[in-house]
Amino acid sequence: MKTYFVDSFTNQKFKGNPAAVCIVESDLNNATMQSIASEIGFSETAFIKTNHGQYI
Repeated sequence: MKTYFVDSFTNQKFKGNPAAVCIVESDLNNATMQSIASEIGFSETAFIKTNHGQYI
């Protein structure tokens, strides 16, 4: 799974709040997503999926 770390709520590098965006290829159950978010350690972690080139 591709995972990106971003600075949210800012337009400056290394400012704002750290967040993770995980791009998944299939649905994950809540327990798995919670475990991944806990391991990453950020208070905000988003899981998104692609469907025919669109993010859902």
